Amino acid sequence: MSDHLDDDMKSVVAAVRAMLDSTGGNRRESETVATTIGRLVASGDLRPGDRLPTVRTLAKALGISPTTVSEAWRSLSSAGVITTNGRNGTRVRANAGTGAPTRYRALGTGADEFRIDLSSGIPDPTLLPDLGPSMARVGRADLTSSYLDDPVVPALGEHLAATWPFPAESLTVVDGCLDALDRISTEILAFGSAVLVEEPTFPPLIDLLERLGCEVIGVGVDAEGPIPADVVRGLEAQPVAFFTQPRAHNPTGVSISESRARVVADLLRPTGVLLIEDDHAWGITTGPVESLGDLLPGRVVHIRGFSKSHGPDLRLAAIGGPSEVIGRVRARRMLGAGWSSRLLQLLLLDMLSDETVIEAIATARNVYSSRRRRFLERLRSHGIALGEGDGLNLWVPVDDEQSALVALAAAGVRVAPGAPFTFGRRADHVRLTVGLLPESEADWLAGLVASAARAGGAPRVSRGLGPMSM
Repeated sequence: MSDHLDDDMKSVVAAVRAMLDSTGGNRRESETVATTIGRLVASGDLRPGDRLPTVRTLAKALGISPTTVSEAWRSLSSAGVITTNGRNGTRVRANAGTGAPTRYRALGTGADEFRIDLSSGIPDPTLLPDLGPSMARVGRADLTSSYLDDPVVPALGEHLAATWPFPAESLTVVDGCLDALDRISTEILAFGSAVLVEEPTFPPLIDLLERLGCEVIGVGVDAEGPIPADVVRGLEAQPVAFFTQPRAHNPTGVSISESRARVVADLLRPTGVLLIEDDHAWGITTGPVESLGDLLPGRVVHIRGFSKSHGPDLRLAAIGGPSEVIGRVRARRMLGAGWSSRLLQLLLLDMLSDETVIEAIATARNVYSSRRRRFLERLRSHGIALGEGDGLNLWVPVDDEQSALVALAAAGVRVAPGAPFTFGRRADHVRLTVGLLPESEADWLAGLVASAARAGGAPRVSRGLGPMSM
């Protein structure tokens, strides 16, 4: 390709130049170039097959280094937005990204050599309800009369609508919370879309958004939820969506307070931002969910997960919110999975109304709360004071993450590293799934964790997640 720019490419250069000028050096030039090109592809201004300028030509036109353009091209290529073929040049392609879930993989898998594995984030299998009686009652059900039947069993849909935290325009059922996040993101986001995400957060969500080529903007959390000042800064990027966990936040355990929910709603109201709430720990938390659905009508998609309460292998979660979003998820699913197993849906419905199961989940909720409370008390006796929080996990500050992981592993204890939960700041934490820890082990483990956390020796103040911590 020659150094000459045709009219279409001149408009591309102008768009990139304008974005570089508007950012004012607030982010790397290569990221700005990649994001702008991605947005032009998403909007249709650049179409599949369109040939892009050479690295040298674009760098010269923009007045930036060829190395900067090369970095942007690598990002776009990794995300599957462009393809480079030697002398044939660089062209736009239509398929999605191919990046591996690097943060998710970094959490690792369980290993037999550990005496205690608190890295997984899963519920205690001994506290899950017995599926047997419900399975016996629904095992002979014949629920499908056509492949075009409603994807949600009507009775389950009625139950969900009656218990939803706000009047949802539409509801559907998918294969777990992460499946819900994937399907919603795929429908509403495009390469270059800016999104707000609580930081730290669930690692697969970061992997997913980066795979889609989104500009991920972190919003810190304190003891009451998303920090308003961070939301204000994030809104300057004109984000499409804001991903939150309204209670038992993974990994911090924080739940948004009623007052903070109102503040965040007031900040989002003048914008077009869609709020996606992931209530992944439904059923096992002690506090209520403070959804923003009533505060932002038509602007909130709420996800309710049943994996922590009824079992990960049930593979079910419900999505409720604006008909436009839910309808797009349903329509796309018709060309793939079609629906989540109606037998599993009927099994869930039976369990949701069975008194024995309801009592079992209440017992699990109390046990998790007791385990969490006991361990927090023991940590405080060793000088690490964290906020109460909720759910299965604790986010423990450490002086040196790698040293803490090694010290705990040497004692036969596995925890999750903090780094995969972050994307814009240092972690300096480890995550413990304290819901898996028997209370009889709390005393010795608290001392071990406190010792491992003090690689540097001096206490330090927690970043807003509790009264104080290491």
